[in-house]
Amino acid sequence: MNAFWERVTAVGPPPSTAVVVSVVVAAALLVLEPNAWRRSRGVVTIAHEGAHLLLALLTGRRLHGVRLHADTSGVAISSGKPTGIGVVLMTAAGYVGPSLLGLAAALTLNTGHIVAVLWTAVAVCALMLVLVRNVYGAFSLVVTGGALGAVGWRAPDQAQIAVAYLIAIFLLMAGPRPVLELRRRRSRTSDPDQLARLTVFPAAVWTGFFLVVTVGALVAGAGLLNPF
Repeated sequence: MNAFWERVTAVGPPPSTAVVVSVVVAAALLVLEPNAWRRSRGVVTIAHEGAHLLLALLTGRRLHGVRLHADTSGVAISSGKPTGIGVVLMTAAGYVGPSLLGLAAALTLNTGHIVAVLWTAVAVCALMLVLVRNVYGAFSLVVTGGALGAVGWRAPDQAQIAVAYLIAIFLLMAGPRPVLELRRRRSRTSDPDQLARLTVFPAAVWTGFFLVVTVGALVAGAGLLNPF
């Protein structure tokens, strides 16, 4: 266990400019190419629903489970007061969650803790696996967490660096896209519509807030990971 902890907390060398540029190109393809996005969006859903669960826990709500679906939709199930700041924070966390997780990963990478990013992602998948309530959700968490765990345990240092940077950059770049998709995919049960019913602000204001946060995180993360 001590050896594992030393490995997780170890400070690694910074990546080369070529590695960062390659990762940026790969992340952009995953976000912008339609077929790739249909597959990679499931990772964003994991982060989205994980953020709902985290804020529900932090605000004293009772967690009941999470479902992740093949169409990249998901739902985090909790109970507690139907109104108030707790449920507002929990509901608002979803669309900004991936971007803020990406920014946290960028901050960690900026300190040189490469492996910590990988194993934190594995831990998130493992904790959500305890709460998952459908087969596809369990499958997606096992595959995602298992792949990242294999990289963190077996892969060469350069591969670990590339994957850790891909996690951060992908989440940062992917964060704004689901917000932009709200206009054509939004339903009466979407997060902005729920927030409109919980607060005095209309859904359009909440959508704009999500966009400001996600784009701001992208800009801030780019500054932290800029190799030039």
